[in-house]
Amino acid sequence: MSELKPVDGVAMGVFIAFFALVTVLGFVAARWKRGDLTQLHEWGLGGRQFGTVISWFLVGGDFYTAYTVIAVPALVYSVGAYGFFALPYTIIVYPFVFAVMPKLWQIAHAKNHITAADYVHGEYGGKLLPAAVALTGIVATMPYIALQLVGMQVVIKGLGVEGELPLIAAFVILAVYTYSSGLRAPAMIAFVKDIMIYIVVIAAVWLIPAKLGGYGAVFDSADKFFQAKGGATGIILKPTQFTAYASLALGSALAAFMYPHTMTAVLSSSSAKTVRKNAIFLPAYTLLLGLIALLGYMAIAAGVHVKSASDVVPALFGTIFPSWFVGFAAAAIAISALVPAAIMSIGAANLFTRNLWRPLVNPDITPAKEAATAKLASLVVKFGALLFIVFLPTQYAIDLQLLGGVWILQIFPAIVFTLYTRRMSTVGLLAGWLVGIVIGTGLATVQGLKPVYPLHLGGTTWPLYIGLIALVANIVVTFIVSAISPKRAPMDAVARG
Repeated sequence: MSELKPVDGVAMGVFIAFFALVTVLGFVAARWKRGDLTQLHEWGLGGRQFGTVISWFLVGGDFYTAYTVIAVPALVYSVGAYGFFALPYTIIVYPFVFAVMPKLWQIAHAKNHITAADYVHGEYGGKLLPAAVALTGIVATMPYIALQLVGMQVVIKGLGVEGELPLIAAFVILAVYTYSSGLRAPAMIAFVKDIMIYIVVIAAVWLIPAKLGGYGAVFDSADKFFQAKGGATGIILKPTQFTAYASLALGSALAAFMYPHTMTAVLSSSSAKTVRKNAIFLPAYTLLLGLIALLGYMAIAAGVHVKSASDVVPALFGTIFPSWFVGFAAAAIAISALVPAAIMSIGAANLFTRNLWRPLVNPDITPAKEAATAKLASLVVKFGALLFIVFLPTQYAIDLQLLGGVWILQIFPAIVFTLYTRRMSTVGLLAGWLVGIVIGTGLATVQGLKPVYPLHLGGTTWPLYIGLIALVANIVVTFIVSAISPKRAPMDAVARG
């Protein structure tokens, strides 16, 4: 894969056929579970009517993305066991969802909140704190959308097509049907996407090891490869990696459902019971993720050599499978970019419209104009991410996405802690947020935008996830400042006032 291979007509034909299928579904979705799409809760939350099955596919669709399918095996291919930190992270996150998100859903449903920043405004009032939450969500999401483009770009390149034109065409189509159908489009497409991904992964973990001499041979090849490579790599974690691995898993789990796209998927559920049921059944995706990660070891055993680790999955499939299946797998991964990118752009558009545009620019905006503004904002967000990829090196998107995780974690106290305690003040939460953002950004910059910082305590060095370090500072400052500043009054009481 050091040079671009010729276009495979069969693979490309299969790819285009499935891409056309989801395009049709995207436009048909406007008529599915019909609602008034001139209302933001209908366009941006699907009318809050998605039951357990639809929500399961939708949450899985925006949580397990094209970049997940590309990046996790690439990390395992590059560093070995350390790349599996995504597994405990997804195991930790679902008990959190089960415990916290139904409570947030109940409040949001009762008070017609569409975003997390709506909830914060409902609890505290004012404009600054909700705006901080909204701005953090939008900025953290932009490079995340760009990385979906990276995933799509990788699989299109694997089919032998160079350049940005196919990528631009795909996202023009995405932009149009998202504008038309709102959240219903990715919800419907998620069914197709998840079924295709399961087929691809099951076929891969069954057939590839069989062709390579079994899993014993795969692990043996990977072990020898990492021993020869040396350094902090291997199929077993090094003791020096324990704290980094654990803190990355915990920090990523706490951040995961703070993102606008995951929050949107939760708030679109039909009931708190639906949210709980999904938290019970979503670990099926963790099994899928573990199997996907093993593709990194399989690539080593298959002798795959690539200039960029991101190319490893397409290269592996091109080496092992016939052309028609290569096209099918490429379509599955590309569609895995469309679903989360659509939800991410909708989530960011909801935040912009509800928590920045309406309170700061046009307080008297009508519901219909609000929905129209969100639709326009979703286009701007998508094309902003597209320009990011076209005009800047991919590395910037990857690096900024790491910062995005650090940033989004800083809204955790304002959303989660406030569900359970009234001891925090607006000033305290704002001060904590600002300290977390500054410390997180500063440490990440010092580390060259790498996610782990070597913290020196008591003569011992503890490599820790920067987002978690910043969150601890955020929490400490929040509670200290809240203790010496006026407490919030319940907004219901203020309204009665």
